[in-house]
Amino acid sequence: MKKVILFIGFLITLSSFAQTKDSSTSYSFSITQAIDFAMKNQKDVKNAIIDESLALEKVHETRAIGLPQINSSFDVKDFIEIPTTLLPAEFVGGPPGSFIPVKFGTQYNGTASLEGSQLLFNAEYFLGLKASKVYRELSARATERTKIETAATVTKAYYTVLISQERMKLMDANIARVKKVMEDTKVLLNNGLVEKLDLDRLTVTYNNLLVEQEKIQRLLDLGTHLLKFQMGMNINTALTLTDKLEGVKLDIVNVASTDKFDYAKRVEYNLFETQYRMAKLDLKRQQRSYLPTALAYGSLSGNAYRNTFSIFSMGYGWYPTALIGGTIRMPIFTGLQRNAKNQQAKLSLLKAENNMDFIKKSIDLELASSVTTLQNASLSLDNQKKNIAIAEDVVRVTKLKYEQGVGSNMEMITAETALKEAQTNYFNALFDAIVAKTDFDKATGNFK
Repeated sequence: MKKVILFIGFLITLSSFAQTKDSSTSYSFSITQAIDFAMKNQKDVKNAIIDESLALEKVHETRAIGLPQINSSFDVKDFIEIPTTLLPAEFVGGPPGSFIPVKFGTQYNGTASLEGSQLLFNAEYFLGLKASKVYRELSARATERTKIETAATVTKAYYTVLISQERMKLMDANIARVKKVMEDTKVLLNNGLVEKLDLDRLTVTYNNLLVEQEKIQRLLDLGTHLLKFQMGMNINTALTLTDKLEGVKLDIVNVASTDKFDYAKRVEYNLFETQYRMAKLDLKRQQRSYLPTALAYGSLSGNAYRNTFSIFSMGYGWYPTALIGGTIRMPIFTGLQRNAKNQQAKLSLLKAENNMDFIKKSIDLELASSVTTLQNASLSLDNQKKNIAIAEDVVRVTKLKYEQGVGSNMEMITAETALKEAQTNYFNALFDAIVAKTDFDKATGNFK
């Protein structure tokens, strides 16, 4: 019992050490480094790579069907009751038409054999081999799509954290500015130059800003955890983002530049195109299933016959048998099964053609939608930049007037409220623009 308790204690200590070690790890990542980390650690990407390896092994499995097949076997029989054979009685002088029971053979029989076969021709096999290679390509396309989706998700999560950090900086500046005005107002109140109501209004504004600061901090923590999750990183790992929002490029898109779009740039199109090629190969395979199958074979075996259990003794003889041969199988009638499979393959090909047409139309719609969304987001972001500049200037002028005694307390509070609203609108517009740019890059096949 003591050993069990000590072992459990050891496991707990080891687990705690591993968790502490992981928690002490820290990273500083740009957006490119964050995506690279996700490509190596994110669960969906890792599983997609495993699926790609499975597809490769499927190719090897299919190819192996056409390689020589060699098997060996060893069989031992103990005839507790030796089989009886009936012989005509006239062999030993008996009356014609009668039989006598005779037992032939030994109680113990052993057989050791080595058999081999080689496929010479099978149309379905060769087409199946081509299909397995296309299947591997399909798996590679699926991996590429998973990587693109993961990169897009990490990008959005990364910039969400950057935006929250920038909001926190501006909120800290707002709080510091209002706190300074509030402290100055206390001095004026003590000197009888303002009413207590003025100080109370500023206090309410200050407290509201503190509440907003806590909300932003919670969103920042949540966004950071989400980013780590999307990257496949332990949430206890320290992560610092090195990119800045100033480096984000949100160019206005020229709609005309997307008129002649190359569908092959989209991994989704390539996926459906690969599925279409697989459907064509499957139809060919079914259409050629009526062709013959040819194979060669050979075997070498030895038989041992004993009345005592001495099968493995080398002192007794083994009687060899060797042969080679060939087989040609030609399907003639399969109960209309072959026809049904052929029709299924034709319908699958028709379905693949429909999917090809559908994905083209979907890409066209997604492309047009992403262009419009990005243009609107860019326009909104430009307007919000102007609004925040105006709001900051209003706060500056209002604060100056208030300090000089020609402005009111209400003007100051109104200006601060307008600035906070402008900042919120700006960051919302910035996030929408980043998401729109990411979606546009995906739609045009430029997101890698």
